[in-house]
Amino acid sequence: MRTHVNTRTDPLARVRILGILAHVDAGKTTVTERILFATGTTHKRGEVHDGTTVTDFDPQERDRGITIFAAAVSCSWDGHRINLIDTPGHVDFADEVERSLRVLDGAVAVFDAVAGVEPQSESVWRQADRHGVPRIAFVNKMDRAGADLDTAVASIRERLHPVPLAVQLPIGTEDGFTGVVDLVRMCSLVWAAGADAAEEGPVPDALREEAAHRRRLLEEAVAERHPAALEEFCDRETLTAATLATALRDLTRTGDGVVVLCGSAYRNRGVEPLLDAVVTYLPSPLDVPPVRGTHDGTEQERPADPAAPMAALAFKVNATPTGRLTYVRVYSGTIEKGDTVWDAGTRRTERIGRILRVRADRHDPLERAVAGDIVAVVGLKSARAGSTLCAPGAPLLLEPPGVAEPVVHVAVEARRSTDTERLAAALARLTEEDPSLAVRTDPETGQTVLSGMGELHLEVAMERVRREHGLDVAVGRPGVAHCETVGAGVTGFVHRHVKQDGGAGQFAHIVLDVEPWQEDDDSTEGTGGFVFRSTVVGGRVPQEYVRAVEAGCRDALAEGPLGGHPVTGLRVTLTDGRTHVKDSSDTAFRTAGRFGLRDALRASEMVLLEPVVEVTVTVPEDAVGGVLGDLAARRGRVTGSGTRGGAAVVTATMPLAELFGYATRLRSRTQGRGTFTARPTGYAPAPAVTTVTTTR
Repeated sequence: MRTHVNTRTDPLARVRILGILAHVDAGKTTVTERILFATGTTHKRGEVHDGTTVTDFDPQERDRGITIFAAAVSCSWDGHRINLIDTPGHVDFADEVERSLRVLDGAVAVFDAVAGVEPQSESVWRQADRHGVPRIAFVNKMDRAGADLDTAVASIRERLHPVPLAVQLPIGTEDGFTGVVDLVRMCSLVWAAGADAAEEGPVPDALREEAAHRRRLLEEAVAERHPAALEEFCDRETLTAATLATALRDLTRTGDGVVVLCGSAYRNRGVEPLLDAVVTYLPSPLDVPPVRGTHDGTEQERPADPAAPMAALAFKVNATPTGRLTYVRVYSGTIEKGDTVWDAGTRRTERIGRILRVRADRHDPLERAVAGDIVAVVGLKSARAGSTLCAPGAPLLLEPPGVAEPVVHVAVEARRSTDTERLAAALARLTEEDPSLAVRTDPETGQTVLSGMGELHLEVAMERVRREHGLDVAVGRPGVAHCETVGAGVTGFVHRHVKQDGGAGQFAHIVLDVEPWQEDDDSTEGTGGFVFRSTVVGGRVPQEYVRAVEAGCRDALAEGPLGGHPVTGLRVTLTDGRTHVKDSSDTAFRTAGRFGLRDALRASEMVLLEPVVEVTVTVPEDAVGGVLGDLAARRGRVTGSGTRGGAAVVTATMPLAELFGYATRLRSRTQGRGTFTARPTGYAPAPAVTTVTTTR
């Protein structure tokens, strides 16, 4: 009954590695639970509100009713093995999504049929764009009041800018939603009340004309973008189901189209067609390009082949009381229990003690893992998220997932002085598991400072310290991580570094121009909001010393003159310099770059930057006035407003620092009926008063 495109006999052709992506409360964990139930992996439907889900197994996830940690599960459908990762939807845990996306071959993006594309939906979609992950879309909650597939598809087109290709037509609306019309095979799938499986039949008479019209629109949209489909469409003025499925799969793989399905995961309607779409349209490890890495400065490829040299990427570490679990995606080769592997980052060997097939917090032992597997391994001592594991005789370094810079921090201390060392060990374990957390000691106060991606992120981390380590800790008020940038720079700034203390001396003479820069100013590639270039001519500063000056300038970016905050958004140009035949060296010019830029920044007009967020507030119509006034009092700037599902939706940008405590304030102003979401949008100049009161 199903139309499958891939008929190859290679076992890897029947493997899918995908993630579930969505905004918080769009229903992605419920979708995951229904997938596990439909595939026979579980025998009872897990419910988020009952705290019985497989993937949300952490006590905090069950208490809060949200996904906090990415959870890997494995199941089978129609002869295919599906390795699935359920990712968080809250903005504070976007770094967990980033690490998961790094190892995925495809994804299912879940959208609320009433709300459509929400702020975090947009953020995770952009993350998937950066990683080039093919996606299909599932419009969930079709049984809710106000649910509308066409409106949701329009929001996908307008806000995310893909070409949505709806392959289903809903049967019934809102509470009367009972099934879908499959526009590819032109049949109906209806779920009777309480039934776990769909009943297949002809298209209902009442929807026959509408289904034919939508099938025609689908064929035209596909033919416009797929050469083989266009040729058949011109010859026959229609497309067969096989041709349409093949074209949809090709468009999904290239990102030229996004297949859209609909259903209600809570009522178990639409899950089987979603699984069919996963195995039909999303790529196998054989369909994606071979993984690329470097060794000794040269780029190499590793094919998805169990017989090739082994290469795997660690994307998550879970430091349990009984040992460290390291979650890895095997890209090529085979790992066997007891193998010795090479950690290309730390340049040391590790031994694989055990290999486990993962089902959230449950594990089944394996003798080996092959290309295309996502497994947990036990026995690695130094591997971290982002570490490359490879065959000792064929080393390869894979690109690790990026780590976002923390934007919120709190001071933490043990209430009992005897627990200080235990607290340090607990925080070290947290940062080992979650690279987006950072711990430092404030040099001025001596306090231990924990930094993370948001207020909830830090709250969850502190609760883990209390629950898992039994520590009583005091937590200070949250603060935000400021940056500094150049408002008006200097030109021709001269710095001369001379040091003579017996023996070889140091001499470096440089001339710098410092000016503001933004990433969209020109095509110059910059990293970390910093661009360095040299216009020195005549060999007055040799190239190796130019590189040393750049390294020194990067050193100086760690602390700005306003308050010791990191410096970003500047362009430094080395315009001239002089050397000494004996006393000039890399060290001398790196020192000159560091102190020269530091002094140049002191001579520049500096601007303090604070992190800002885009806030989307959903409130009853009668509460809009009070909410707008509160946003204005918090330095919020309204950028849009509208209605959705009978409620008012206000979008505004505001400083992250003003968001602390906003949830409580919003609930009190709206009698508990208001909600909001926020996503980071960058940095903006802070008021002058902040320059005085800001502490590091």
